[in-house]
Amino acid sequence: MVSPATPPDPHAPFALAQQAAERLAALTGVERHDIALVLGSGWSGAADLVGETVADVPAEQVPGFRAPAVAGHGGSIRSIRIGDDGEPRHVLVLGSRTHYYESRDVRAVAHGVRTAAAAGVRQLVLTNGCGGLDPALLPGTPVLIADHINLTGASPIEGATFVDLTDLYSARLRDLAREVDPTLTEGVYVQFPGPHYETPAEVRMAALLGGTLVGMSTALEAIAARHVGLEILGLSLVTNQAAGISADPLSHEEVIEAGRAAGPRISRLLAQIVRRI
Repeated sequence: MVSPATPPDPHAPFALAQQAAERLAALTGVERHDIALVLGSGWSGAADLVGETVADVPAEQVPGFRAPAVAGHGGSIRSIRIGDDGEPRHVLVLGSRTHYYESRDVRAVAHGVRTAAAAGVRQLVLTNGCGGLDPALLPGTPVLIADHINLTGASPIEGATFVDLTDLYSARLRDLAREVDPTLTEGVYVQFPGPHYETPAEVRMAALLGGTLVGMSTALEAIAARHVGLEILGLSLVTNQAAGISADPLSHEEVIEAGRAAGPRISRLLAQIVRRI
């Protein structure tokens, strides 16, 4: 007779996040962080503009993190100080992001934001590179995420835990971002599981559902972040027009190049926003 498998411990991910937060405190010398940034394609330059880097830690030195598997993504975790010496704030920059398509492991996807919460963070900024469904959203356009549609078929929440997502992406933080740049528009981000790009039919479906942006990250992280009480700002960089919107075939090289071209401008934008939070 085969013994039934032991069910996974729903508390284990949070214990690992606490270990990671304690390790980060030891490696950075910063006991508590206030804001966290997850930097997607095109956004990495913001880390150099936000403030003074206190420590830059290789991700694999922190429990639960690993070196990035995707070209164009950073591989370290930074602690950055902003503000004067009298009352500085500390920003945790998570350059190492785990995508759902890497292993279909939602615990790994959520680990970064759970670690941020364990480190004391209250506001989280999630960024990504994405495909645009509106032909007016040209590559290089930053867009505020007002809502999302999760098409991965997964959730980072385990067990009978019911989390309200009505106002998942903070209206307060979106208003603050528009104080920095009044031209910022809003959109609905649709997360597909990846790693393949969407078909033209899937892009049309996403548009019919109300989506304006498509990508392979962010939604699962945002759900996990709300679960642990974080206030969330989402920012997408349109790196390409989605399949069927443009006649050109899609490529990861195109995504990287669009991010590189827009990088200086959107990095300045993000740094200004973060300093106002």
